[in-house]
Amino acid sequence: MRIRFHRNADGEPHIHDHHVEVSEVLDVLDNPLERASGGADTTIVIGRTRGGRVLKVIHAPSRDGDGIFVVTAFDLPAKQVRALNRRLRRRNS
Repeated sequence: MRIRFHRNADGEPHIHDHHVEVSEVLDVLDNPLERASGGADTTIVIGRTRGGRVLKVIHAPSRDGDGIFVVTAFDLPAKQVRALNRRLRRRNS
């Protein structure tokens, strides 16, 4: 699957503005903990990176129909991480 990234004014992937690396986004997309529909035909994926960060990745289908377009990715706030962990414990019990 082809993965493209939204770019900032400097031409860098927008995710770098949030101190997120491409490899971390790929970790989350390869092994999501949760997936939900977002607005405007987007998908929200929450997952852990190999380094242990919990990220929220927002992506949409590519306009050309070949892969996905990552809009943004950022650390999940601590309060939302605690809620995620509660949900995961309930699912696993």
